[in-house]
Amino acid sequence: MKDAQVKELILQSLEHEMGGVKLYEAAVQAAQNEELKGEWTKYLEQTRTHVRALEEVARVMGLDPQEECPSRKIVGSLGHSMVAAIEQAIKAGNPAAAELVACECVVLAETKDHLDWELLGEVAAKLKGEAQKALKAAYDEIEDQEDEHLYHTRGWCRELWMQALGFKAVLPPPEERKHVKTAIGAARAEQSRRH
Repeated sequence: MKDAQVKELILQSLEHEMGGVKLYEAAVQAAQNEELKGEWTKYLEQTRTHVRALEEVARVMGLDPQEECPSRKIVGSLGHSMVAAIEQAIKAGNPAAAELVACECVVLAETKDHLDWELLGEVAAKLKGEAQKALKAAYDEIEDQEDEHLYHTRGWCRELWMQALGFKAVLPPPEERKHVKTAIGAARAEQSRRH
C-alpha cells in the first residue's frame, strides 16, 4: 500500500465530507418536496458525523486533519462550485428548477462519496493496529449511509425530472419506499416503477 496515496485519500475524503455539509445545507434550502427536505436534513446530520469520524481517523493515523494537499484543494473547489450552482439556481427564482439542480449536485457529490468509502474500506482491510480499528469502525458505520444517500437521491432526481417533463412521477421514489442500499436494489426499484 502506498502511504502517500492513503494520506491523499483520507484528506480528500475529509474535504469532500466537509463540502458535503455545505452542499446539504444549500440543498435543504432548495428542496420543495417536504419528504425530500426531510431526507436531506437527515443526510446533513449524518454527513456532519462523517466529518467527525474522518477527523478522528486522520488523528489516529498521525495525519493533520487540516493539512492541505493538491487533491484536497481540487475536491474543495468542486464542492464550492456545486454549492454555488445551487445558490445560483435558488436566486434565479424557479423553485422547481432549483430543486432539480440541488438534486443533481447531490447525486454528483454522493457518487464521489460512494467511491471514497469503497476505497476507504479497501484501505481499512490492509491497515494494522489502531489505524485499522479506527478506519474500519468509521467504514462500518458510514458505508451503508453513503449507499442510501446515493441511491435514494438518484431516485428522487429521476422522479423530479419525470415530473418536470410532464410524465407520471413516483414520489417518493421506489428507492425510498423500499429502503434501497445496494446497486442491485436500486436497479430493481427503478425497474419496478415501470410496471
